[in-house]
Amino acid sequence: MKTLFAPYNKHGLSLKNHMVMAPMTRSRALGNIPNDLMATYYGQRAGAGLIITEGTAPAPEGLGYPRIPGIFSPAQTEAWKKVATAIHANGSKVFMQLMHTGRVGHPANLPAEVVMRGVSAQKAAGQIWTDTEGMQDYGDPVPFTTAEVKELVQQHIAAAKNAVAAGFDGVELHGANGYLIEQFLHPVVNDRTDAYGGSVEKRAAFVLEVVKGIADAIGKEKVSLRISPYNTYNDLSLYDAAEVQRTYEYLARKLNDIGIAYIHISTNPATTPQTLQAIRNAFQHTIILCNELTAESAEAALHAGIADLVAFGRPFLANPDFEKRIAAGAPLNEADFSTAFTPGEKGYLDYPLLQPIAQVS
Repeated sequence: MKTLFAPYNKHGLSLKNHMVMAPMTRSRALGNIPNDLMATYYGQRAGAGLIITEGTAPAPEGLGYPRIPGIFSPAQTEAWKKVATAIHANGSKVFMQLMHTGRVGHPANLPAEVVMRGVSAQKAAGQIWTDTEGMQDYGDPVPFTTAEVKELVQQHIAAAKNAVAAGFDGVELHGANGYLIEQFLHPVVNDRTDAYGGSVEKRAAFVLEVVKGIADAIGKEKVSLRISPYNTYNDLSLYDAAEVQRTYEYLARKLNDIGIAYIHISTNPATTPQTLQAIRNAFQHTIILCNELTAESAEAALHAGIADLVAFGRPFLANPDFEKRIAAGAPLNEADFSTAFTPGEKGYLDYPLLQPIAQVS
């Protein structure tokens, strides 16, 4: 049996196989509330040992994109229960990804009374889709005060409690792809002069306070973090490679001390083997590796020593039965990105399943 299909158990994380469905924004949550479409979508893909949901806002200020779900209201918490139930019915585990978009957003995508916030006043270059105004330049963020950062920590803790109340096995903090946590970690975007800006230790203080708070509230085995060293997505600039490695090695060591479930690394072409090894040396619990993996390269990654689990995004988007297809060596459906973020079933629930081979009588 290939490692991909073997059960996994490490430091209390037990899964039916080594395959993870990566978090993917799909923009189907009308009114920012999960719905039956979403429950069906996730239930279809529960061949993965672990599913990580799309980015889910822990606070109204985190709703930077149109039609993304939240987990800060009773209605949202109740609605998520049907998603957790659909995934658990097939023997899979599910972690909810908590994603605060920070400066990556636009006021038109936020509730009317909510101000767009960020780590600093630096505006992201580029544009974002809004349902009411079409494509717009990213909005101008208002920096969180020091006191408001403390409140933000509490909002994340409350959101994690809501996720557990909805039946989720844990939460993954989105510290990658240029969203709020990575904005704190990034020494160019984070130009703060308070306790949350400057040195590696200060830039990492926010996420570590959130992790520790959630671990104390729901259990360390139910909290995890996604990171993307050397990321330039969402207008992040590359900075000194040695500083990148120091940042993530320090973070991994502190997360190991807390004892969280896993670190999920989103790689990119600039990611160095040295940084990956430094994270592996510092963190003894589960490491998930993600981005552009095939079944073959994923299997190789599991044997190479850095990754304990491997995550697939686009293959699961277009192939609800991805695990069956790779087991059978069958061709994969191609993803239709024109419908990736549109409302409705098209390009969401209608990807064809692998058809059984007819038996000749």
